[in-house]
Amino acid sequence: MPSATHAPDTTATPLAEPARAELRLEAVLGVLSDPLRLHIVRKLLLESPDADRSCGWFGIDRPKSTLTHHFRALREAGVTRQQQYGLERRSRVRIEDLDARFPGLLDLVRAWQPAD
Repeated sequence: MPSATHAPDTTATPLAEPARAELRLEAVLGVLSDPLRLHIVRKLLLESPDADRSCGWFGIDRPKSTLTHHFRALREAGVTRQQQYGLERRSRVRIEDLDARFPGLLDLVRAWQPAD
């Protein structure tokens, strides 16, 4: 008998985030001042701008609680949008909202190179 395949859960539940008009530059710059959060945002922008990505996709070797904290900080500042897919949360950068509120900011984030 063939094994049953299960389709992935595509029903996403968005998590709370500030509206575009509520985005504050000091909050966005504050969360991006953390090197790990800046790395997360750059990786999304450069490698996956049009897709929701789970924590495991980033390959960051940190405790789950630490990653949860950083992803929540990005969402609460309005930098990322998170959606719940069953037990998994996936993130993407709010490119249109950030470009509308802070033109050029994401271009700077994309172009930034970490010091060696």
